[in-house]
Amino acid sequence: MIRSLNTAASGMEAQEFEIDVIANNLANVNTTGFKRSRAEFQDLFYQEIRAARGSADGKEQGSPAPLEVGQGTRAIATQKNFSNGALVSTGNQLDVAIEGQGFIRVNQPDGTQAYTRSGMLKIDADGRLTTAEGKTLDPPIEVPAEATNVIFEPDGTVKIGLTGEPIPVEIGKLELTQFVNPGGLKSLGHNLFMETEASGEPISGTPSEEGLGTIQQGMIESSNVEVIEEMISLIAAQRAYEINSRVIRASDEMLRETASIR
Repeated sequence: MIRSLNTAASGMEAQEFEIDVIANNLANVNTTGFKRSRAEFQDLFYQEIRAARGSADGKEQGSPAPLEVGQGTRAIATQKNFSNGALVSTGNQLDVAIEGQGFIRVNQPDGTQAYTRSGMLKIDADGRLTTAEGKTLDPPIEVPAEATNVIFEPDGTVKIGLTGEPIPVEIGKLELTQFVNPGGLKSLGHNLFMETEASGEPISGTPSEEGLGTIQQGMIESSNVEVIEEMISLIAAQRAYEINSRVIRASDEMLRETASIR
């Protein structure tokens, strides 16, 4: 019965973790480019009371199945779902969405690179294209002060319109980056990811080529969180938590009955 208390407690801890993950998904339902996570669990080691064995020359009775009892569960990973969110039209010429695979590469203040799906771009005081938090694109793209408008083509080519110039002028190229295992990326918050050994080396290229998505101007990618699915998962986790708490209550009552035996 002490074992059942610990086993049920591990189940309650697992469901608490599940609800934490669901809460973060729901909190970011309106976060541009957010990718929902799924908690993954595994059972713990088993205590073997009797091993399975065959009969010896038909003289001894065998045990076709072992006698064992598990020790509960634990969380082992949070898997990111990188499926595309819906594209929402904004009409803002500096908003870009990635239709398909790929990340926009940006420079961190410490000189490292990070990757994002959020394409809400801005122009800083020096004319450089940046993220909403001011992180510059890599490679950098500068927009001259005399530009009348900015054009992002599906292949990542960035052009500007100039007064008196009928043909837009190219000023740079927006590259995209993909990974062999995007699920292995480290979440930094602020819509940013960082490469890890598990994600593999970054593979950069031109949008619309080598499996990379295309750039859609005047649009943003919404979160891929499905509220209905998250609510169903929330109800299931809550019920599982309640069931495990009842196991603890039942084990406690059995211990009380055992202790009252005279």
